[in-house]
Amino acid sequence: MAEAATVARPYAEAVFGLAQKAGALAPWSRALAGMARIASHPDMRVWIANPNLSPRQIYDLVMSLGAGDLTEEQRNLLRLLIANDRLGLLPEIHAQFVHLKNELEGVVEAEIRTAFPLDNQQLSGLVANLERRFKRRVQPRVSQDKELIGGVHITVGDTIIDGSVRGKLEGMAAALKG
Repeated sequence: MAEAATVARPYAEAVFGLAQKAGALAPWSRALAGMARIASHPDMRVWIANPNLSPRQIYDLVMSLGAGDLTEEQRNLLRLLIANDRLGLLPEIHAQFVHLKNELEGVVEAEIRTAFPLDNQQLSGLVANLERRFKRRVQPRVSQDKELIGGVHITVGDTIIDGSVRGKLEGMAAALKG
């Protein structure tokens, strides 16, 4: 089967175009996030793969699991994905939609891993520094990773900033071997 990102791209681009034209990027993003959450649940994946369920039964199941407040266009997308056996692509469609939305709005996502929790002041300062460096608004996603020992490890797109103790130790070890 083709790569999920490749198959999801036309759906994401079509939904993005529709949402942009309607001035409804945020509502579509929320709806896709909700549908993606439902479609990616392990139990739901079992139901999606069940050949004994009709497309209507799968649609009704998704709607009963919290997708009931979708617009008619969003419901049509759901029906289309089910009919084309593409419901499992919703997480990738959502991710690509968010990427397109962020590009339009001049936002980059930063994955920030820290050895210890950051307080609001530390996070605000770090985000401000990243915004100056990348000349764009930064949407942080912060997680804790005790294996870093200390410091932070930041990924923005394909740029990696490793200010962790672990990264520095690995750098020293490589230099000593080299």
